[in-house]
Amino acid sequence: MTGAVEAARALLSGLAGSGADHRDVERVLLAAGWRPCGAGDWAIALRSPDGVAAARISPFDPTGPYAAALYREAAHTGQVPVLFDHRRLAGGGDLQLMEWLEPAPPADADAFHRALAAETAVPGRAHEVAELAAVVRRVHERALRELPWCGPLDANPANVMRSARRGLVVTDLFYADGPALYATAATDPDIVAARIPEPERRFMTEIPLAGSGPWQPADREAMRAGLAAADARLAASQAVRKP
Repeated sequence: MTGAVEAARALLSGLAGSGADHRDVERVLLAAGWRPCGAGDWAIALRSPDGVAAARISPFDPTGPYAAALYREAAHTGQVPVLFDHRRLAGGGDLQLMEWLEPAPPADADAFHRALAAETAVPGRAHEVAELAAVVRRVHERALRELPWCGPLDANPANVMRSARRGLVVTDLFYADGPALYATAATDPDIVAARIPEPERRFMTEIPLAGSGPWQPADREAMRAGLAAADARLAASQAVRKP
């Protein structure tokens, strides 16, 4: 673990118990010299001052704990990123501090995904991926049991990257079915209110949507209002049921 990561962990520990959300974490890391380096649909990324680590910060990501579990439980395979820290954030956000990774050639990424699905040797690597596949399957089955709107494994080639020390690694295999979840939130928010507690989705309208967007401000506000009304109806019905 590098000095920049240790310093970041110390700063983040100072936020513990304060109800820190994604904006607080981004502010603290930027002040410590971390710099923006990318954004996706669910999260933004910052790079450490020494260039050896990345912070993935999401306002709302139900699958974050399962990605962190995969990185920890499959660390012995050398085929997942080194995870320095993982924290859940107020409002359903997620923070992962991990080693800096570079993009992998698309052909190599496709071959890795095929090998993972078939549990066969990855081209150019001596060992097989059976152990990694077993961990992936175990963690994904847990996510499917526990998470509303959990999607299938994501075989996007961009989810295979290259570690400077260990070669190809797999990232972000688990994801929430965003189109279904957000369509339900827009058309039937009472279902979302009943299945995902408000403290775990407070910032679900603040994900970047850098790939699928843009997301119009009026649409975001309409979804917030619909969910707030659904939360009020749910609270009222629960109060009525109390003895």
